[in-house]
Amino acid sequence: MLNNKKIVVVLPAYNASLTLEKTYKEIPMDIVDEVVLVDDNSRDDTVDVGKAIGINHIIKHDVNKGYGGNQKSCYNKALELGADIVVMLHPDYQYTPLLIPSICHLIAQDLYPVVLGSRILGKGALRGGMPRYKYLFNRFLTLFENILINQKLSEYHTGYRAFNADVLRSINYMANNDDFIFDNEMLAQIFMKNFEIAEITCPTKYFDEASSINFSRSVKYGLGVMRVSVNYRLHKWKVISHKIFK
Repeated sequence: MLNNKKIVVVLPAYNASLTLEKTYKEIPMDIVDEVVLVDDNSRDDTVDVGKAIGINHIIKHDVNKGYGGNQKSCYNKALELGADIVVMLHPDYQYTPLLIPSICHLIAQDLYPVVLGSRILGKGALRGGMPRYKYLFNRFLTLFENILINQKLSEYHTGYRAFNADVLRSINYMANNDDFIFDNEMLAQIFMKNFEIAEITCPTKYFDEASSINFSRSVKYGLGVMRVSVNYRLHKWKVISHKIFK
């Protein structure tokens, strides 16, 4: 706990058996109260590894529900456990768990309700191995989103996020897409509710075992991101009424 706030870390996993233990061992259990692993019908032994290292809360999907569908299960379970702060951490060791105390302090002290670990603040993204086309793609999409959503984030595409539980209760994340665009829809919902989002510099690593989407899926994701931004602006102007913002 921090400032009497219960912290739950959620791990949305898919074929993460090679990196799960390394990730879990760096989670600061002196402040983290519970860890939830949601396995999205992996083809490897992610669940067995999770049990072996002592994760108490493990959910295994009988069918693959997608990255967004996985997160829905993560957040539902965290809220069921009575979390005050929920940290979403990828178990592929791309993002360091050592930042959890810094991220959670901002929420526990009621400074910000949402905190993102940004790969773009500073110069860590390319140095950590982010492919150049993804870096440029990230910068273009972020500029597009900042203009339409009228914000100033350094990136919208990080997988390292922490939330005050009240934020999760106030947005309809269950209405979001079950694929990768879920992350983007969630941030748009948070801004629509007028919550502030802080960012903290986060080193990142790219290696064979780290999860990543290929070029064709990146293009599909990019088009989805642009659609979310346009829908946000049209909903804000009351031109349309979009279900995820209700």
